[in-house]
Amino acid sequence: MAKKKREKIRHVTIKLKKGGGGFMSFLRPFSANPSNIQFSDIAKFRQLLSNEKAKILYTLKEDKPGSIYELAKIVGRDFKSVRQDVRLLQHFGLVILKKSAKGKRKSLKPIINLDKLEVVFEV
Repeated sequence: MAKKKREKIRHVTIKLKKGGGGFMSFLRPFSANPSNIQFSDIAKFRQLLSNEKAKILYTLKEDKPGSIYELAKIVGRDFKSVRQDVRLLQHFGLVILKKSAKGKRKSLKPIINLDKLEVVFEV
């Protein structure tokens, strides 16, 4: 069976609304059934879109590193922290990891999976 090609998300909207003592977020990739994600407070949402993760997304788009290790070197952070951030971004569909190999060495190449990220706060 042929592998299904993963379609790139062109536009992601994260919508935050006050409700239930916190904020409710709707992550809306191009799909008929968007994923619903709830954050208990704005601090948890900031963990998803921190300055470090924004720098990772920017670096992925501009520099196109060949591995998570190379990405960590470019952003000037330790490998373990960058790997954790990339995994979180992967969980929300903002980054995909592609297996690659150079000789006997295997690695995961992080690839940005969107063209635009929009955050909307409704108050």
